[in-house]
Amino acid sequence: MPQRNAPGARRPTLSDVAREVGVSAKTVSRVLNEEGVVSPGTRARVLEAVERLGFRPNLMARNVRVGSRDSTVGLIVPELGNPFFGTVAEAVEKALRARGLTLVIGTSEEDAERERQLVRTFLDRQTGGLIVVPAEPVGPHAGLDHAYLGEERAAGLPVVFLDRTPTALAADTVLSENRDGARAGVAHLLGRGHRRIAFLGDEPAELYTRRERFAGYREALAAAGVPEAPELVVSGHDSAAAAAAVRALLALPEPPTALFAANNLATVGAVTALARAGRQDVALVGFDDLPMAEALRPGLTVIAQDPAALGREAAALALARLDGDEAEPRVVRVPTRLVARGSGELRPG
Repeated sequence: MPQRNAPGARRPTLSDVAREVGVSAKTVSRVLNEEGVVSPGTRARVLEAVERLGFRPNLMARNVRVGSRDSTVGLIVPELGNPFFGTVAEAVEKALRARGLTLVIGTSEEDAERERQLVRTFLDRQTGGLIVVPAEPVGPHAGLDHAYLGEERAAGLPVVFLDRTPTALAADTVLSENRDGARAGVAHLLGRGHRRIAFLGDEPAELYTRRERFAGYREALAAAGVPEAPELVVSGHDSAAAAAAVRALLALPEPPTALFAANNLATVGAVTALARAGRQDVALVGFDDLPMAEALRPGLTVIAQDPAALGREAAALALARLDGDEAEPRVVRVPTRLVARGSGELRPG
């Protein structure tokens, strides 16, 4: 009788079978895919170990390599309500569809344990590859890392991380140039005479994108010889919290003359708070473009990311791995660009 895994146990991998038989993972792959020359004795031992361990050959991944239309790639994002991740998902889907592949999407809701459960679900269904936006490092599962995917990667499963870096795992990763973009946005405000520039960031402070954008903010101030003002650094995870944070900034004895909003939801909150306060004299630069940015008066200056390019690059990395690319993990950085709208000049007063 085969020794199947208990419910919830880790799925046996190609590497497990190879270790059991004492051969390479490539040899096991040749046996399962009926490719290449393998001695009858080795073939029999591999098939016996496959049966005994309860290993399920990932036929889906093999189908992906030959372009089967019933193959799937899993994408895990924090949420789909954020237009940024919706655009990412659309770009990934288009790139995969061109190869006859199907995209399956799950949302982690910024919970690391839910992310891990989704990964297990996708793997149990023999998904041919994974593209993951890591959940924020907060809450009861903040200590979880991605090392558990190491054996899956070693066994040939394409794993690509997007927008944020993985923890405790070297893997293909696609990122925006967060630090450079933030530096450019704050330098834009400094160049227009502003010295009291507030930073409105995401929560938590440990989040990769928040850390990188805050570093760019600090670097721009330092380059201009402007001292940091701790009271001007605030957070807001969603637009309502960001609006509340801006109201608190405007109530300071010495309020900021400009705001740098470090993500699209923070920008929406800042726009709302400034409009309600009737403060058109406060300049604003947002990280991420918004559909309404050009319609605002004055126009909204932004650091535009390219979420579609992020999605395309992530899909390209996954497809390359499925096609047999065995190079070391790589990091692809997608440039941002400053889109200047309105003057943003410091107004005397």
